[in-house]
Amino acid sequence: MHTKLFIPGPVEVLPEVLEKMATPMIGHRSKACAELQKNISEKVQKVFYTKNVIVLSTSSGSGLMESAIRCCTGKRAAVFSIGSFGDRWYKMAKTNGKEADIFRVPDGQATPPADVDAALATGKYDLVTITHNETSTGVMNPIAEIAAVIKKYPDVVFCVDTVSSMGGTYIPVDELGIDFCITSSQKCLGLPPGMSIASVSEKAYERAKTVENRGLYFDIVSLYEKAQKKYQYPSTPSISHMFALDYQLDRILAEGLENRFARHIEMAEYTRDWARKYFAIFPDERYLSNTLTTVTNTRGISVADLNAELAKRGFNISNGYGDLKEKTFRIAHMADCTLAEVKEVTDAIVDILGL
Repeated sequence: MHTKLFIPGPVEVLPEVLEKMATPMIGHRSKACAELQKNISEKVQKVFYTKNVIVLSTSSGSGLMESAIRCCTGKRAAVFSIGSFGDRWYKMAKTNGKEADIFRVPDGQATPPADVDAALATGKYDLVTITHNETSTGVMNPIAEIAAVIKKYPDVVFCVDTVSSMGGTYIPVDELGIDFCITSSQKCLGLPPGMSIASVSEKAYERAKTVENRGLYFDIVSLYEKAQKKYQYPSTPSISHMFALDYQLDRILAEGLENRFARHIEMAEYTRDWARKYFAIFPDERYLSNTLTTVTNTRGISVADLNAELAKRGFNISNGYGDLKEKTFRIAHMADCTLAEVKEVTDAIVDILGL
């Protein structure tokens, strides 16, 4: 029996999308492959609401996150963390020998725009990282308010992790002034894991050219130039992912971005109401994610045991992450998931627990 995934990635992938990954290979230096990447880039620009260069990487989103902070930090990075994945960006900076400071809020809270303003006003930082959607806590940062602050500091490169939100909620990259916007294949885009995607501004590219020791595989200067001039990779990409991505982007655009975002909000609101009725919502109610809900385990149930029972019925949710394990659980509602499917899994939980 297939187990339907309601975890924050990998997500359920439609059979027809999986089939596209079995498309016969083409040469990665061929004109056909360049045309494939060109088509992907033009469609991704629509999803990102950007005119910036689109870079593809055969890696998880962490690969391009590391590229951003390694290649574009000149003086010092200001890392604003709202959970485990914001913390990861700080670890990337330090392990790559970059000067960085972390500004951490308690789990369940969002980054206050005033804190960003206060940090950047010191003049110490030339790069800032923001996690848009933190899957460990279920918080979606107020990105528009944060972006308005960062626009006051035009020399600062603005990097945003939209790994678990791009394609599931409205993120107008150019309007927000995001220089390096990163996402992954296995979340809201509804593909298997293995590819990350970023829009990179000319400002980020020009900054990177001034930075030494950018590495090789994730050197954003090389990735940017190959993508901009020839729609190519410096190294061999996952062509199978590209076939699937090209097809899935057609599906996303055919659904209509506004319709897709509305579907995600509908699923989110249903799950939140369900969580309030039977448990409680973990994060600050002002900053709830549109792509997953983190639920406080107010009943003291064994989340592991619940998942074991759910598996017998063909469902899988996610336990809490890190220190929040068993204290919370998470239900993802992203990609091609439907409201009917969300109702199936929540009804199953109610039945199993006898609520």
